[in-house]
Amino acid sequence: MNFDRIIAVRNDKTVYRDGDRCVKVFGGGYTCAEVLNEAHNQALALEAGLRVPKVLEVTRFDGKWALVSEYIKGTSLEELMRRNPEKRDGYMQLFVDLQLAMHAKTCPEMPKLRDKMNRRICGTDLTATLRFSLHAMLDDMPKHGKVCHGDFCPENIIISEEGEPYILDWSHATQGNASADAARTYLLFWLSGDIDGADKYIKMFCEKSNTEMNYVKKWMPLVAAVRTLSGKEAEREFLHSWFDIQ
Repeated sequence: MNFDRIIAVRNDKTVYRDGDRCVKVFGGGYTCAEVLNEAHNQALALEAGLRVPKVLEVTRFDGKWALVSEYIKGTSLEELMRRNPEKRDGYMQLFVDLQLAMHAKTCPEMPKLRDKMNRRICGTDLTATLRFSLHAMLDDMPKHGKVCHGDFCPENIIISEEGEPYILDWSHATQGNASADAARTYLLFWLSGDIDGADKYIKMFCEKSNTEMNYVKKWMPLVAAVRTLSGKEAEREFLHSWFDIQ
């Protein structure tokens, strides 16, 4: 591999450009199964009809696992929002429309969101009483089978030079309730410090999807609980504040 440059560094992953290929190199803590799962989800999303970079191979590089995909030349939606604040509302419209188009797809081969959330809640350091309440809350939620990204944020959307949006990073993808995916996106805006963006996003999502905002927010204790596994101490007080929402 001849890496042209580093594209991104995040969460113990480094993304390089290698000509017309994009190489995501995972830290040593990632297993083969985890990398293959991301590659599988990405391939499933493409086969479901979504605009996603094609998976080319899973390989080893310098003793670490790597996922190789086609390189999409373009700019992230996050960067476009930062560069052009006067166009932010239009970009947010595009962002929500893209998420709703994804939610319109189904993919029975993807892992189930409900199963994943139950496992993750079990893995938290929350009290047994709170974990029991969260499991019961999840069990009461309507069961759907829509494609959910799990990390849908402007950073993971690339607008190609031709103006086409591509969705990146399918490591957290599942099939499940679209409002859970929206709640996760709402939380990500909050955690990035973009409170205005969070408010605009959830209002627009609910209007376009004809969903009650309170219904989306019912998922917040669940997505907040799962987020506590990230181990970021600075987030914990904010995440715990959602556990009182009924």
